[in-house]
Amino acid sequence: MVLSDTGESSFQNKFFYSQIQIFIFDMSLNIVITGANRGIGLSFCKYYYNLNFNVFGVCRQSSNELDNSASKVIENVDISNPEQCKHLFNKLSDIKIDILINNAGILTNESLTNMNYESILKQFNVNTLGALRVTEGCLNYLHQNSKVVVITSRMGSIADNEGGGMYGYRISKAALNAAAKSLANDLKPKGISVGIFHPGLVSTDMIGGNGDISPDEAAKRLAKLIENLNISNTGTFWHSNGEILPW
Repeated sequence: MVLSDTGESSFQNKFFYSQIQIFIFDMSLNIVITGANRGIGLSFCKYYYNLNFNVFGVCRQSSNELDNSASKVIENVDISNPEQCKHLFNKLSDIKIDILINNAGILTNESLTNMNYESILKQFNVNTLGALRVTEGCLNYLHQNSKVVVITSRMGSIADNEGGGMYGYRISKAALNAAAKSLANDLKPKGISVGIFHPGLVSTDMIGGNGDISPDEAAKRLAKLIENLNISNTGTFWHSNGEILPW
């Protein structure tokens, strides 16, 4: 094959940039994902595993699909259970975490005429305290330039609440947003950025499959936000479509 000077230069540039991409994706970055056995969490695992990340999938019970989409699965972890979280932290004690994705969450539907305080408390323990507990327990494994991601919901927005109802979920996600904003402020001096992300209305089992985007598409959108997350935009409440959401 004979290349002109221009062609050779173009070929060399393409080769150079391809080598950069290979280098980037072969850096063996460590990513920890909670709620990894289904929905967005499983899609996150697939996405990052295909990019050669070291994917640590955290869940209560694994599946064949997750086993094939993670470098290591850490199961028997209910993030609302402090003792089971200690089990998680012990399993992670020999790694440095580059990205921590707090994705695990639950949803039940309470209304003013059908209130269930036990389910509200359960959602708060998982959606809010669980994410905070996992992040706090992983602090020693994070480093400068690590990223902490909180998968929240615009239903936690007070300004955006025009529908009422869904008391437990709204309360837990509003509290999660507040906790994540405090984490962003507290971790900024350490060079750790925090992303507060609403994935959109995703077709997952949590909402009976009635969404307008797939879990794979949501994970892809969110991964782009994670890629662009840095200290200058830490603590911002983002929709996966790139819109900044009101508190």
